[in-house]
Amino acid sequence: MGQGGKKMDILLEFITSRIKTKKITEEGVGVESFDDGAIIPLPDRSIDIVLTTDSFTVSPLFFRGGNIGTLAAAGTINDLLMMGAHPIAMTLALVIREGLKFADLAKIIDTIVAITEEYKIGIVAGDTKVMPIGSMDETGLIINTTGLGEIPSGQRITDSSLVPGDVIITTGSLGDHGFAMLVTREGMELETELKSDVAALQSLIQPILAYRVHAMKDPTRGGLTGVLTEWATKSNVSIWLDETALPFSDDVKIVAEIFGIDPLHVSCEGKAIIAVHPDDADKVLNLLRSNHLGEQAVAIGQVKDSRKGQVFLKTTIGGHRILDKPIGEPIPRVC
Repeated sequence: MGQGGKKMDILLEFITSRIKTKKITEEGVGVESFDDGAIIPLPDRSIDIVLTTDSFTVSPLFFRGGNIGTLAAAGTINDLLMMGAHPIAMTLALVIREGLKFADLAKIIDTIVAITEEYKIGIVAGDTKVMPIGSMDETGLIINTTGLGEIPSGQRITDSSLVPGDVIITTGSLGDHGFAMLVTREGMELETELKSDVAALQSLIQPILAYRVHAMKDPTRGGLTGVLTEWATKSNVSIWLDETALPFSDDVKIVAEIFGIDPLHVSCEGKAIIAVHPDDADKVLNLLRSNHLGEQAVAIGQVKDSRKGQVFLKTTIGGHRILDKPIGEPIPRVC
């Protein structure tokens, strides 16, 4: 939840501290947990309900590798998957500025429908508002979704479930989405094939749930650093990364150098960061690599019991540096 960065953390704390909620049962997961979704146990049932909501305001609406509709559908599905849930249904609400072209709106809605139909996820409710010219920026569209999923009772995956010894895995290269958005937005004519990695990860993630996966997160807002710093704090552990293992494409390295932006802070929309029991790590990696969405999956670090609450990066020259969230989002309006 939120946009990534320390300033957003302050804003979220301000908002959530004023929301007086009471968990349905002690086993539930609510807004106070700051996970990708809420878990609502159902009385006398063998399943729990998983609920997530998100709003998408991106610039531009169409970018290398997708559009705002791709983000809305895939992002909603992925948030449910990261909790260990099986996605069932979603809502779709549109805030449209007068003057948005019908052809563009049709492409966006058709994209959402194609993704949800592929994974048999129903669009079950929605809302539409039209705003006058001048009341929204030139992009002309904001999308809000709510995703509904189910999970066997008691079998949830949360940010606070890491244990010492866990292996940290990324399902592929990092930073692609944020930098692709930046290149598109700036109209840069680079000799690069860089495009967004946005994708729904259902076929990639569900097979690995048979193993001891302790935590999962899609590194959207805040990138890899955002995910790992939250995990270290919530699970009261430290996380140690090896810089030589981090997968960045050559295109990402080039754009990162041009703009002076650390790719560890930049968002992905088609990757997952996974913490898995060490005895299951190789099995999970083999499963991930057998799927086209996870061909570049690699282990990048390990969870330890010392120096709790911190994330360390072993550099290429042999030293260590502490990773921390940036103050703000380095590339805004990307999801």
